Amino acid sequence: MADKIVLEGMIFYGFHGASTAEQEVGQRFLVDLEVERDLSPAGLSDDLDDTINYSKLFKLAREILEGPSRKLLENIAETLAQRILSEYPVDAVRVRVKKPEAPVKGSVLAYAGVEITRRR
Repeated sequence: MADKIVLEGMIFYGFHGASTAEQEVGQRFLVDLEVERDLSPAGLSDDLDDTINYSKLFKLAREILEGPSRKLLENIAETLAQRILSEYPVDAVRVRVKKPEAPVKGSVLAYAGVEITRRR
């Protein structure tokens, strides 16, 4: 089993969606993030330099979710995953993006969302 750093339930307000109304009004997005990496060096040293600072992962997610509008949740998730893989020494990343107020006519649902996993 791989070691993981987990950020779950991050909430951002963004202007993403396929419709013009979604891009103008905006809405909340929920993001869960897991990155796989050997955490034993940090566990032994108790040194932040031996791990990935989860505050930086949060800031990257915020930059993307609160940044320029995108039409698809898939694009948000892929962009976040690719940035993490290119900027941090991780083996894999899992990104889940949820849209709680998804505009699906006549629906009652907790959220619509996507989940992707990318590995080196």
